[in-house]
Amino acid sequence: MQTNKYTRKTLITEIVMLVLSLIIIIPLLVVIFGSFKTAGEAARFNFAPPTEWLFENYSQVIEKANLVLAMKNSTIITVSVVAVTSIICALGAFIIGRRKDRLSNFLNTFFSLGLIVPMCIVPTLLLLNFLHINNTKTGMILVLIAMNIAWGMLLFTNFIDTIPRELDDAAFIDGCGPIQLFWKVILPCLKPVMMTNIVIVGMGTWNDLHTPLYLLNSSKNITMPLTVYNFKGQYYSDWNLIFADMVLVAIPMIIVYSFCQKYIVTGIMAGAVKG
Repeated sequence: MQTNKYTRKTLITEIVMLVLSLIIIIPLLVVIFGSFKTAGEAARFNFAPPTEWLFENYSQVIEKANLVLAMKNSTIITVSVVAVTSIICALGAFIIGRRKDRLSNFLNTFFSLGLIVPMCIVPTLLLLNFLHINNTKTGMILVLIAMNIAWGMLLFTNFIDTIPRELDDAAFIDGCGPIQLFWKVILPCLKPVMMTNIVIVGMGTWNDLHTPLYLLNSSKNITMPLTVYNFKGQYYSDWNLIFADMVLVAIPMIIVYSFCQKYIVTGIMAGAVKG
């Protein structure tokens, strides 16, 4: 009887998961198939294969949307944000995680507030104008770094709490100073959470649409998500080109995720629970 109950329960679970997976699969097929259709056929928003496969849609997108420049800008912004955020959060979390005093507790709470306090556009624009870095990639990078530090600090701090302090004592006995301790002992232990932070912050930065929309008004600073607007008008939209653009925007992050996915679960689980 227990075997039958388990089998029935498993079957029901698999059916439910299959139905839920259609929520993702169907829109994905609409986008992929639509990217090879004509504009009229793609506007029907169905997941039927195209009657004629138009591979030239992708060449049109690359040419009309200036995708090479957008790829360059998105890469510069994403790599800069990921690199600076990872280094700052790792160093800051090491200090906060190892020093248990009022200041470190205050800083831990202060950075956690960044997860719930939303970004205010108007004060941000005023600050960027005051610093003369509005509508520049530098200003965009600094804003995105500030937006992602709270998440990184939470992840790194909780992960460092799981690293035994005996490693610190052994390193000090061997003659390591605080700087050597971090770079030679702590940093190699941070590989799972570092890769997790790289993937999550990288995907969020690469796919960010609203922040560049507010902060980057020049065509020379266009990013990959913003290129979608090139094919959307007030009265008519080239949905086949929009879908092709969306596929091209997603491909780099799919490649990164496929190489780093094995670290994500480990990093999140270890960084979410204090040892």
